Amino acid sequence: MGGPMGGIRAGGEKAKDFKKTMKSLMSYLKPYRLMITIVIIFAIGSAAFSIVGPKILGRATTALFEGLVSKVTGQAGAGIDFGYIGQIVIVLLVLYVISTVFSLIQGFAMSGIAQKVSYKMRKEISEKINRMPLKYFDTKTHGEVLSRVTNDVDTVSQTLNQSMSQIITSATTLIGVLIMMFSINWVMTLVALLIIPVSLGLISVVVKKSQRYFKSQQEYLGHVNGQVEEVYSGHNIVKAFNSEEREINTFNDLNDTLYKSAWKSQFLSGLMQPIMMFVGNLGYVLVSIIGGFLAIKGSIEVGDIQAFIQYVRSFTQPIAQTAQIANVLQSTAAAAERVFEFLDEEEEVKDVENPISTKEIIGEVEFNHVHFGYNPEKTIINDFTAKVKPGQRVAIVGPTGAGKTTMVKLLMRFYEVNEGNITIDGHNIKDFSRSDLRKMFGMVLQDTWLFGGTVKENIKYGNEEATDGEVIEEFEPEVVDTLDIPSEYLQAVKEGMRMVNTYSGNGTAYNSFNSFPIAVAGKTGTADFGSEENYTVIGRRPYGNYISFAPMDNPQIAIFSTLYDGNKGSEGATIHLAIYEAFFKELLESNYSNYTKNSESYQKYVANGLNDNKENQEENSHNVESDATESTQ
Repeated sequence: MGGPMGGIRAGGEKAKDFKKTMKSLMSYLKPYRLMITIVIIFAIGSAAFSIVGPKILGRATTALFEGLVSKVTGQAGAGIDFGYIGQIVIVLLVLYVISTVFSLIQGFAMSGIAQKVSYKMRKEISEKINRMPLKYFDTKTHGEVLSRVTNDVDTVSQTLNQSMSQIITSATTLIGVLIMMFSINWVMTLVALLIIPVSLGLISVVVKKSQRYFKSQQEYLGHVNGQVEEVYSGHNIVKAFNSEEREINTFNDLNDTLYKSAWKSQFLSGLMQPIMMFVGNLGYVLVSIIGGFLAIKGSIEVGDIQAFIQYVRSFTQPIAQTAQIANVLQSTAAAAERVFEFLDEEEEVKDVENPISTKEIIGEVEFNHVHFGYNPEKTIINDFTAKVKPGQRVAIVGPTGAGKTTMVKLLMRFYEVNEGNITIDGHNIKDFSRSDLRKMFGMVLQDTWLFGGTVKENIKYGNEEATDGEVIEEFEPEVVDTLDIPSEYLQAVKEGMRMVNTYSGNGTAYNSFNSFPIAVAGKTGTADFGSEENYTVIGRRPYGNYISFAPMDNPQIAIFSTLYDGNKGSEGATIHLAIYEAFFKELLESNYSNYTKNSESYQKYVANGLNDNKENQEENSHNVESDATESTQ
């Protein structure tokens, strides 16, 4: 059975509670009872029509044999009755066609059921992730969680798709073949049945030996995925700290463990097929000897011997399949158990039924004797009490790990306090819904993350319905009102800054913005620390700043950049231009289509989105590194 690891997937970790897991899995199948019934009926029909075939074919063999014998012995009217044989062949063709159609129908129905179950599992896992507290992910790598969504769900899906039909077909074949064998000759049937205890004995030995190697396969598959995901995500950090060798060694250790468990389990499972072939061949020998003896005595026809040999082959095959399925079910149960364990994990404390409205909130925040630790045994915030009044600016300083970020996470209920409480305007934060609570705050994370798409789409993340500039305008600066600057002065400043972008000979950013259709204001500045000798004292070489905003009359976005080369400070304008083009993408495409077609930076950085520019960014980064290497050499 194909799996995420490729090739044959015969086993994995053994489930801790097989019965409970299978019971939970059956609950997922309850809505599809009608379809499963149809699958069972068609699977039985497919097997039944195939089972009848060898006995009918035996009649054709007998007719052919008797015709040849009569011809050889010179009997009157001797000859082969090809008409009778042709009728039998037609009947066989009809039976096998019906069997194939039944098999296709049950396969189609079972595939639909398997995919619906896996769809439901993935949906529930996706929804579960958003209900789980962050502390769960503090102890799990992303790869381990993803492994449950991908590898484990796929294992369950494939087993349902293939093994369930196989079980039904194998059981039907065993019963049907046994009936047909008894109908031919009971003595030969008893001889053939002797292979069952031999087969089961050998298979049980293999299964018993292989079980101890099944335990870690699925688990370490998750560990490997987690390690690869972590190293790939933090690839720059790994290279910066020269930790490539260490990470490779870690991966090799995990991969070796996975390899050993998977190889041994797969090898031992693969032994069942040759064992069954060996036992089956013994059965053929015994049946042939006894059948020949009975044919000589006239107790059985030649065609019946041929049919019986076919039935012996059909009899051993489902036994081997059943043994194989037993192994696969262990792997499936382990995978399903990991999924159910995740779905049963502790969730965030539910919001109160009637949360407090945030409309009248003015923003008085108070920490009252707060105690918290990510690990209950290790408290990092001890009896913290503080009060922040509305409009008050408070800076929390301290060394790394002191709990600064943690306090913000507690305030936004990413974690629940161990003791004490946090209030806003006298209301416990637990009395607000998490959604409303988090809307009251603006949080800038230490680590940035860009989703696939344009810069503008990332700026508007969380408020996709916002029009251009609305995200910025929600937080209108109060500096102008506070300073009480006359409007004519502001206009003079704006016009002066605009000259930087629009007047050739006067503006250093002219080459970037002279054709941009939206009025942009900007100003450059250079800080020069003098000689190279002064660098050792000051700690910084000359640098250039560039600040700009757009549109000029009603600014919606402002950008500040620094280039650590004072002679190239104005080159920041090209960066600003690309950001403005991304931010005003919709306006430019609707009103200034000629500009978007002719702008080299727009076509390169905006039109194709962020995903398509990753290769360019990596290439540019590589070129910069190469240039730096050459310059040092």
